[in-house]
Amino acid sequence: MSLILFDTPHRNLLHPFTGIRAIADIRAGIFTIRERWEKLTGQKVYVLTAPYLQAAYPHPPAGEKILINAAVIADNSLVAQIMNLQVNEAIVKDGAVIAAVSPANEDWSIHTIVPGKFKKCIPCDLILKKIIYPWHIFQWNDDLIRGDFALITAERLHQSAANIYGWTAPEHIFIEDGVAISHCFINASEGPVYLGKHAVIMEGCMIRGPFAMGAGSVLKMGTKVYGATTLGPYCTAGGEIKNSVMMGYSNKAHDGYLGDSVIGEWCNLGAGTSNSNVRNDAAVVYSNKGQSDSVPVGLKCGLLMGDYSRSAINTSFNTGTFAGIATNIFGQGFAPKHLPDFTWGYTQRYIFDKAIEHIANWKKLKQHDLTQGDIQILDHLYKQTIP
Repeated sequence: MSLILFDTPHRNLLHPFTGIRAIADIRAGIFTIRERWEKLTGQKVYVLTAPYLQAAYPHPPAGEKILINAAVIADNSLVAQIMNLQVNEAIVKDGAVIAAVSPANEDWSIHTIVPGKFKKCIPCDLILKKIIYPWHIFQWNDDLIRGDFALITAERLHQSAANIYGWTAPEHIFIEDGVAISHCFINASEGPVYLGKHAVIMEGCMIRGPFAMGAGSVLKMGTKVYGATTLGPYCTAGGEIKNSVMMGYSNKAHDGYLGDSVIGEWCNLGAGTSNSNVRNDAAVVYSNKGQSDSVPVGLKCGLLMGDYSRSAINTSFNTGTFAGIATNIFGQGFAPKHLPDFTWGYTQRYIFDKAIEHIANWKKLKQHDLTQGDIQILDHLYKQTIP
């Protein structure tokens, strides 16, 4: 049976990180949600998402299907329970379908996968990790790096760091092939450190785990990294970073602070860009993303920046700032705490053709092209954004 990760009808609560991707492709820990399910099940995983995104994902083969809520983080106990399901049975928790087995030839949308559609509903008594809001990405990152590290290193030999660099707890450091390391210090006593293929760590870097570095990513000279931080593939990082996730192909290449934050793909933080992650009164941070209803985040929340966005040099972001997709952020003083998709400066609207031109230029810097499919998704989002 094919495995399908389905978005929930509440996928927009994860804005700005579900604009150009399904929930399944959000990165937290070492893996994306989809990669983790594939690693644990040993099967290819398909995706069911919003209609405007669905063309970016291949169709699953015909036949019976296992449907899995994409907001739920995979673990061995849940996988075992799912694999015991029979056709027309569903695992349900808090009124939502966690997983189910669909009969062959049944058509589904993200709005129709509900408990009432299945003949038998089995209550789930497992404690589940779910990514419902964007700040859950950095809040769960510590646990997910640890779990992913154990999963990716199980029964694998790796280059030993013992007696080579004088690092702390080298047995908790995993180095993939092709990693280039200059004189630096790594402390894995507080959490594991994973260095992906062909990653580059320049001189003077200081790293404290848990930390995950994706394939081809670069830490520039003198970078200070605190756990729990993830750099996805082909990121460039510098300055000071703490408890943050950069999903992939993004740059924070210069001095400045990034803390308790999430940065999407194809972003660039200009030199000196910094964010606050704690209110001056040390009170709970609330998020309303420009709307009337507020949601408590916790005591710490920094910058949540959507894909294809950029900030000018020395940009200052306040606590709990949301920057949407394809924003070009510049101006005097602190940036606004809510920047809608396709914002130019602080208040104006990006001209669509210019946005596409600039995104294509940034992708070329990392030897990628902006595809027609990418442009169609961005066009859809642009038309949804209120001028």
